[in-house]
Order: sequence, then structure tokens, then C-alpha cells
Amino acid sequence: MKKYDKNSLTGFVLMFLILLVFNFFFLPTNEEIEKEVNSNPIELQTTQNQEIDENSNTINQESSYSKINKSDFGVFSESSFAKDEEVVLENEKIKLVISNKGGQIKSVVIKEGPNQKKYTTYTGEELEIFNSDSSVFNLNFSTGISINTKDLFFKPIFYNTSENQNSVTMRLSIDSIHYVDFNYRINDDYLVDFNINLIGMDEIIPKELNYMNLEWQMKTPQTEKSKSNQDMYTGIYYQFLADQDDIDYLGYTTAEDEEQLSNKLSWVAFQQQFFSSILVSKSGLENASLFSKKNENSKYIKNLSAKFELPYNHNRNEQIDFQFYFGPNHYKQLQSYNSKFEEIIPLGWGIFGWVNKYIIINIFDFLSKFFTNYGLIIFILTVIIKLALSPFTYKAYLSQAKMKVLKPEIDKMTEKHKGKDPMKVQQETMNLYRKAGVNPMGGCLPMLFQFPILIAMFRFFPASIELRSEAFLWADDLSAYDSIYDLPFEIPFYGDHISLFTLLMTISTLLYTRMNSQMASGQMAQMKWMMYLMPIMFLGFFNNYAAGLSYYYFLANMFTFSQQYFMKKFIDEDAILRQLEENKKKPKKKSNFQKKLEEMQKRQEQKLKNKNKR
Repeated sequence: MKKYDKNSLTGFVLMFLILLVFNFFFLPTNEEIEKEVNSNPIELQTTQNQEIDENSNTINQESSYSKINKSDFGVFSESSFAKDEEVVLENEKIKLVISNKGGQIKSVVIKEGPNQKKYTTYTGEELEIFNSDSSVFNLNFSTGISINTKDLFFKPIFYNTSENQNSVTMRLSIDSIHYVDFNYRINDDYLVDFNINLIGMDEIIPKELNYMNLEWQMKTPQTEKSKSNQDMYTGIYYQFLADQDDIDYLGYTTAEDEEQLSNKLSWVAFQQQFFSSILVSKSGLENASLFSKKNENSKYIKNLSAKFELPYNHNRNEQIDFQFYFGPNHYKQLQSYNSKFEEIIPLGWGIFGWVNKYIIINIFDFLSKFFTNYGLIIFILTVIIKLALSPFTYKAYLSQAKMKVLKPEIDKMTEKHKGKDPMKVQQETMNLYRKAGVNPMGGCLPMLFQFPILIAMFRFFPASIELRSEAFLWADDLSAYDSIYDLPFEIPFYGDHISLFTLLMTISTLLYTRMNSQMASGQMAQMKWMMYLMPIMFLGFFNNYAAGLSYYYFLANMFTFSQQYFMKKFIDEDAILRQLEENKKKPKKKSNFQKKLEEMQKRQEQKLKNKNKR
């Protein structure tokens, strides 16, 4: 114990002597501290600002400057600190705000569409499709250390001295012969020419590095009335360079989606419901990594991200050319660039897309030249479509009328064999149809020709930018839901409001179903409950959908009622019954198919009889 105490005392004495010597010879004097503070105010400011940020949990612009460590940027250390500056390029269509921080476009405002249509958000504010708080555009390369242009400050250079500035160069320089330029030039419409120039960087970037990385990120803000609808039509489209017709997408069916692509892409589009940002590369975007994620409980709809590799050839002067499209998803406008941009508009696949592209859009655009009220345009469009389909409607109604006059006989056969032999009922019913010359599918086949129109319109209205912000009757926006009453609570599968156009559509569909079910017989009669259930299910779905679509379906039902009313006046059911009776008397030659079918039925009946005997 005594030995331990002696050793402890010796240790304390030695520590005291070391501290005394260190304090006398190595610690700076007060004069030296004051001199250091005056020569380097940024570092002092960093400490103060960090304390403020920790207490307030916010980051101000000054603190973001001061936290930068210049040593992290190597040859670009002089570009690591500066004041924020902005450059505005604009024409009649769009306005770009370009920041010296990162030399990137920090904001895009869409001002005007085709035919001088002014655009705003659903709340009446200027329509900004992305801003500095929600976007990143970054070029990453190495000079021995990793350089990210988004963290550095560029210097704006103007070559156009006129008042209407349409181009600017943002320069990130080491010295007068080593620098990186981001060149922007705005055109007369929605296209922006953009290229990256690397001057003298072959002496800075290591020879073994042959690629740079380009990163583009965006949080898409809510610009439309219905957030759920905007989410449904927000995602990423892309086109392959080798096959211009090969266009794909991601981010529309799942909350989170990712794609790694080895083939070169010619363009990538961050698509929103009615507006898009498209990056176009003339030489191709290699090894693309695309990512989409839904934003829950946020003012943003989705996080969209794209990363690419850009080849670097180590030339003295090297230029990489791009273009941006910032504008509306207007079919004819996008089509005018001959780059397949119009494919980002979800008009449907196969025949449904064909109907929209070559029929509906052309009729719609033609009517828009003469009428400005889009409720009236939809009305006229409905009349045109129903008149064009009237021959099919007539054939369907005539087939239903034939089925109706035969219904009493079919009901008797059903009652006769009720609970005995369902197959026997079916055989006698088919024999009756054959003798009378009635095709039981005659009412369905004409309806199949109308089906592509119904589906095409289902895809057309929610994607039609022409309807955006267009009011009609009580609907303030035909591209979003109409509400006559906002509920104080939310009903599952229905929503928190009542859409009158959806109610009218549902009621008219139920009436149409009731009218057709009166002619149904046999198994169709047993499925009546399902026929009534479908309109009720659609009530919840369409309540949050585009009012223009519900309005169209309501009009289509009303025109169908009118057509059937007039057809009933001209179609004599007694004459049809007499004709069917005459058909029964005529001998019918059986086709080979009918003969084989009857033989199969007889064999089946014989098997059942033999089984019952056992």
C-alpha cells in the first residue's frame, strides 16, 4: 500500500511539470490569438453559426458558406465560398432561374402554353415545376479528390449585351486556362440548349479516369388540385438510343421503383401529370441508374432521380451537348420535336392508344379551334362519337329486341326443367335460338366495337392538359374532381367530398343496366346483382377522378337512352316475333360444328345416365 501511494505521488508531480512546460512554451499568447482571429474571420464565424444552427434547428445561407472546408476542393478551393447570385433567362413560355451555386437551374416557371394559354397552380400562384429546395444537378469528377459542382460557386459570364438576355455561361475556374463551363441558351419555346465545356481539364483530371458522373434529382411539387391523381401520373420515362421506338417507364405502379440500365439512353423525362422536364443527350447517356419514390405526408409528390456516366476523352477542349425540355404535356407540342416525347402522355396501349392518337385528339383539337368552352366541346365530341357508333348500337338493340320477344318461351322451358336438368334447359334454349335465327351474342359483339372508345376516353381525359383549370357548370377544373359538398370526414374507398358528375354518371348507368336486364334471360338474369354492383363500385373510384370523364360517361348514357327511345319507335316487336316464327318453320341446315357439338352433348348425357344406373 505504501509503495502504491509513493508511485501515485510521483506520477502527479510529473504530470504537473509537463503541463507547466507545455503552457509556457507551446500555447499562444492573447496577442497571437487576436491576430489569428483577425486574419481568419471565417473560421470564427463557423463556430458561432454552428451553435446558432444547433439551437434553432435551421440552416441559414451564411452558415452554409462558413461550414465549407476549402481543403476539400483542392484546385477549386477559391470557388468554395461566395455570395449567392441568380441569373434569369426567360421568354414568353418559360422562366429559368440559374444559380451561381452549382451553376445549375434552380427554378423553372411555366408561364404560357400553346395558343397563349396562361398556366398557374390550382391555388392561382405561378406554376413552378421545381425549385432550389427540391432539385439537384451535379457533375462529379476527380482531380485526385472527388469534386461535386453542386457544392462550388460559378461565375456568370454574359456574351449577349442586349436587354433581353437569352444565354449565359456559368464558369467554374481554376485559372484562366483551366475551367469548366455550363452554357445555357433559351430558345423561343420550351427548349433550352445546354452544354458542358471542359477547358484544360486534361491536365487536372487523372489520365486513368475516363468517365464523369452526372446526377439529376427532383422532388416534384404539388401543382394540381388532386394530389392522388397527380401522383398517379408522376414518374420517369426514358428512350433507348439504339431503338428510338423503345420507350419505357418506372415509378407509376409502386411506391418505390428502381432501374439499372446498361444500354445508352437518348433522353430521360421526369414526368408530372401535365408538365415534364426532359434531359436530352445527343451522344447518349450511359449506365443510367433511375429511381422513383413516393412522398407520403409531404408537399411534394415524388422523389425522382437519375444518374449517368459521361465519357471523358482527355482532350484539351471537350464539349458535351444536351438539351432540356421544360413544358406542358401537350401532345401536338411534344410531337413537333420528332423525338417521341409525346409517348410520355399515357394515352393507353395498343388499340386504345391508337384511338386516342389518331381519332380523339384530332377531333378535340379541331373543335378547340371553334369553341372555347370545354364543357361544350366534350358535349359535341360525345355526339360525334355516338353518331359514329350508332350502327353498332342499332344492331345491339335489334338483337336485344329479338331476345326479348323470345323471353316468354325461354322462361317456360326454364320453369319446365327447374331443378331437374340444367343442361337440358341450355340445349333447348340453344335449339330455339338456332331455329329462330337469333344469335345470343348478337348484342354483345357490337358492344365490343364500342369498348375501345370507352377505354380510350378513360385514358384521354385525365391526361388532357387542355382540360386543366377549365371550369364548367359547378366544376372548377374538368381535369380534377368536382365537389358540390366537402365532407367533414373521409369515407373509405369514396373520399371526403361528393362529386355531382360522378353521382349523375352512376345513376344513369344504373338506369341503363335496369333497362337491359329486363331483356335478360337464363344465366344472364341470374347475374343481375353483378350488373348492378359494378356501377356502385365505380362510384367510389370516379369520385376522385377527372370531372371531364364522369361528365362524358354521363352524356354517353343519356345519348344511349335517346337512341334507344327512337329505335323503339321504329322497331316493331310484333313484326320481329312474326319473323322469328317464320324462321322456325324453315328447315335449318346444321353446320359441321353444330353436328359435333350435338354429338358431344349426347355422349355426355349417355355417360351421366350410365353413372346414375350404377
